[in-house]
Amino acid sequence: MTLSALGAAGTFSGSYHTAVAVTNKQILVSPLQGAQQQRGAKGQPTFGFTVQWQFADSTTAFVGQCFTDHRGKETLETVWLLREEVPSRKHTWKATRVGTSIFTRIK
Repeated sequence: MTLSALGAAGTFSGSYHTAVAVTNKQILVSPLQGAQQQRGAKGQPTFGFTVQWQFADSTTAFVGQCFTDHRGKETLETVWLLREEVPSRKHTWKATRVGTSIFTRIK
């Protein structure tokens, strides 16, 4: 995941290149859009972002919190909800998946 600088209103954009997918198609870098709560006194802001997958008919929404340890290492802990396109409402039961992810900053 690569993120732009945080805008004045707390918004950001970027790209996401996943290593995990349930597809035989080539995995492509996909755009993301999000927003972060302004850092408070504790400096552990919450955020959310969506990814529109360029290689699949699905979108994922992530929500989470950024934790910074005493050495300045940032870790993002998220819960995500993926929704894929299905041909009709009768197939909606298999259209949604849920999971968790943890991201650490690599410079």
